Amino acid sequence: MGFGTVLVANRGEIAIRVMRTCRELGIRTVAVHSTADKDSSHVHAADAAVQIGPGAPRKSYLSAPAVIEAALRTGADAVHPGYGFLSEDPDFAEICAENGLTFIGPRPEVLARLGDKAVARSLMTDAGLPVLPGSPGTVDSAAEASDLASRIGYPLIIKAAAGGGGRGMTVVRQTSDLLPAYRQTRATAQAVFGDNRVYMERYCDSARHIEVQVLADGHGTVLHLGERDCSVQRRHQKLIEESPGPGLHPQLRSAMARAAVRGARAIGYTGAGTFEFLVHDEGFSFMEMNCRIQVEHPVTEAVYGVDLVREQIRVASGEALRMTQEDLVPRGVAVECRVNAEDPARDFAPAPGTLDEFVPPGGPFVRVDTHGRAGWKVPPQYDSLLAKVICWAPERDEALDRMDRALAEFRIAGPGVHTTVPLLREIVADPVFRAGKHITSFLDSRDDRQG
Repeated sequence: MGFGTVLVANRGEIAIRVMRTCRELGIRTVAVHSTADKDSSHVHAADAAVQIGPGAPRKSYLSAPAVIEAALRTGADAVHPGYGFLSEDPDFAEICAENGLTFIGPRPEVLARLGDKAVARSLMTDAGLPVLPGSPGTVDSAAEASDLASRIGYPLIIKAAAGGGGRGMTVVRQTSDLLPAYRQTRATAQAVFGDNRVYMERYCDSARHIEVQVLADGHGTVLHLGERDCSVQRRHQKLIEESPGPGLHPQLRSAMARAAVRGARAIGYTGAGTFEFLVHDEGFSFMEMNCRIQVEHPVTEAVYGVDLVREQIRVASGEALRMTQEDLVPRGVAVECRVNAEDPARDFAPAPGTLDEFVPPGGPFVRVDTHGRAGWKVPPQYDSLLAKVICWAPERDEALDRMDRALAEFRIAGPGVHTTVPLLREIVADPVFRAGKHITSFLDSRDDRQG
């Protein structure tokens, strides 16, 4: 079974990324867009486009009925959700199936189980994956939070059960801060995710954020494609990712890969997914699973030579994976820097505006995924990601040198427009990062060192 038309229920660089693979497969593509995005690059990249709305621009992409109607009107066979928006919404996946559309992702029941981070934690515990000390489920009262905190110990972190994307998390370091943080996190979770349930677990200050990419088909095959280090973060959101993780002991690397495959198999996962782990002094612990393509998937593609979106589409169409674990041999090192329209000097405040100049870098082994172009007005309503620069080389130092060269070439200018490029270059040159010794608190400690 193959798809004739795929509607991409997303925007920006990921929509263009999906459309490029579809074009290589001979699949017609349909874009959807809000009123604010009517002149965006992903609209021009598709074979057809449908405006969805009306309403607030961001809510347009979250309107399942509007997306389904656009798919049916344009003769789509399948929907690729990209990341964010509806990509991990089990109700949307179910509605797709009810309307004869293939959702390019896991089954609705799998999305429902893993979308609840507290349930996912319990499922992975049952599958034998290590987890940090924490609540067995959601924490439903301040009294329960206080009781759990005395058993978990400080520091601890309160997380939205329906959370994702680094939002809905609060670190608590002392008893006096617990109840205000508990109430605030529940309020944030309700405002952002429409679900105020939270759970708690021990927080590790000196940890690395390592994630493992998996691929699984509907015929019983589950594979891993190594790991990515995502420890350079601001407010729990990633800035730089790389594969493989620098300095990881081979036994630890292998153990995390086996754990990810075991976890995916235990829940009957299909498609592309990512297991996120914390690596700490005691070993590693499961955090959550992302049931979609990740922003940082290109570094895995560069190291393993696999088009992950192509495999998503093939698996969704019912095909078996055409590779074995033995076929998946990593080669070299790939690094990705996220270029955001933000001002690091103002606590990463969004800095959108019209791009008078936009010239991405090029050269050998440099990939740029972007929807930016000169003359385009970056809308303030959406995520600030403007471009991803991915550099590959046989060795890590060479990949970082190539990244610095590529970032130096990037030309972005416009009234009020600021980007993370200067900060990214500083990080790439930082001796702690160069040595592969960075942890999730790297940016904060770097500010302390420079202060």
